[in-house]
Amino acid sequence: MVTQMHVSLVKAIKSTHKTPVNRILHCIGMPLYVIGFALIVGYFADLHTNPLTGIILWLIAIGLFLTGHKLEGNLSAMTLIIIFKYLKSRKGMLVTL
Repeated sequence: MVTQMHVSLVKAIKSTHKTPVNRILHCIGMPLYVIGFALIVGYFADLHTNPLTGIILWLIAIGLFLTGHKLEGNLSAMTLIIIFKYLKSRKGMLVTL
C-alpha cells in the first residue's frame, strides 16, 4: 500500500514538472525551502537561528516554485495540491469500501 502511494505520488510529481526551467527553479528552490524551514524551526527550538532569514529563504523558494509552475502553465499542480487531491481520492475510496 505504501509502495503504491509512493509510485503514484512520484508519477504525479513527474507529470507536473516537465519543462527544464521548472525543474531548475525547483532544484534551486528546494534547498532554500529546507534551509529556511530549518531556520524557522531552529528558532522555536531555541537553537539561536535567525527566523527572519528563514522566512525570507522560505518565501523565495515558494516564489521560485510558483514561477516554475506558472511558466509551465500548471499553477494548480503545486505539490501540496497534488497531495491533497491524492488523499481526497483515497478517502473517497475508503468510504466506498
